[in-house]
Amino acid sequence: MGSKMPSGMKLETTAALTIFALTYLVLAVGKLPFLRLDRPGAALVGGVAMVATGVLSGRGAESAVDFPTLGLLLGMMIVVANLRVSGAFALLARAILGRAGSGYGLLAIAVVLSGVLAAFFTNDVVCLVLASPLIEAAASMHLDPLPLLLALATASNIGSAATITGNPQNMIVAGFAHLGYVSFAARLAPAAVIGLTIDYSVIAWLYRRRLHGHKLHNQPPARPPRVLRPLMVKASVITLGTLVCFLLGFPTHIVALSAGALLMVTRRIKAERIYREIDWTMLLMFAGLFVVVAGAETSGFQNYPLRLVGIERLTDPATLALVSAALSNLVSNVPAVMLFRPLYPLLGHGRRVALVLASSSTLAGNLTPLGSIANMIVIEQARRRGIHISFSDYLRVGLPVTLLTLAVDIAILRAIA
Repeated sequence: MGSKMPSGMKLETTAALTIFALTYLVLAVGKLPFLRLDRPGAALVGGVAMVATGVLSGRGAESAVDFPTLGLLLGMMIVVANLRVSGAFALLARAILGRAGSGYGLLAIAVVLSGVLAAFFTNDVVCLVLASPLIEAAASMHLDPLPLLLALATASNIGSAATITGNPQNMIVAGFAHLGYVSFAARLAPAAVIGLTIDYSVIAWLYRRRLHGHKLHNQPPARPPRVLRPLMVKASVITLGTLVCFLLGFPTHIVALSAGALLMVTRRIKAERIYREIDWTMLLMFAGLFVVVAGAETSGFQNYPLRLVGIERLTDPATLALVSAALSNLVSNVPAVMLFRPLYPLLGHGRRVALVLASSSTLAGNLTPLGSIANMIVIEQARRRGIHISFSDYLRVGLPVTLLTLAVDIAILRAIA
């Protein structure tokens, strides 16, 4: 006769799965009916509930939180905040975008600039910084800004796949898979470069009739961005040093936090201004999700998808990429990779598995406007300037770009032993 599960254990398992399911329901739909609970709030409530119901102890919840990942994210947020406040991003954007002599040239610059910057400074920030200068550059050439804004959103997502610091999901995967900065970039940067080429080609072909335009020489000069030069120089030097330390193999979270700490020691700007630039709600959501997933792990939920799909199929790059991409569009890419965290040991701790998870969840963000926060930022920035980007406008570019870049990514990662 098989032994029966103790009733207390049954209750804890039921509680764990219920809390897990409700938390991810809010993550998928954005809110609960009749309540104003958002995604970060749901992660916090779910994490607290895991402890309050006895699924996890206080120490268990504390050990579940990946503090190095949170430290890396916080440190990079401080670095990026200083660069943005100093005016460095805006100055760079205007200087480079202003060199375009044609519509196709402006599209190429938009794709390359947003992709390269997103690889190091996260795609969300790049979209916030480049949207307005890109709209102004399009206006100076009498161009429709729609294809350029679509390029900004899609290219920033593709470029962010290249490095650990490109987006939060890369940081999470690199954290639990213990991937180094250089090894991560060496394997995913080629797919990102090819992906940016695909992105340019698709948009240039689909909007070929709208990209005919030339620089208007009698156009009044745009108002120059406000620049805090001492802060810009300091932030730029520290940023360069941070990237060098990443390449030399120093622990990424220690490097990022050290850079952030150095930038906080200043007489030039109040700390409160930097704090306002930091996405504290994202840090809160991460911390809560770490606890929620750890609590659900006690129920053995991670074995269900393995039984359903099969471990051999799920270790195949194509199958894993498609599952990851589907989940990323269902619950967003950060919660999606969190779901794979307890599955990672069961899939053999493989480096290829981790790289597929990071890249596919990122590239999948280009499928629909809801696939990535960066997409929503571009759409909202455009709306404020009187430019409407519809769901069908985005899907027209996002669908072929996502399918083609995922195919390239899978082909490259299949070759990694």
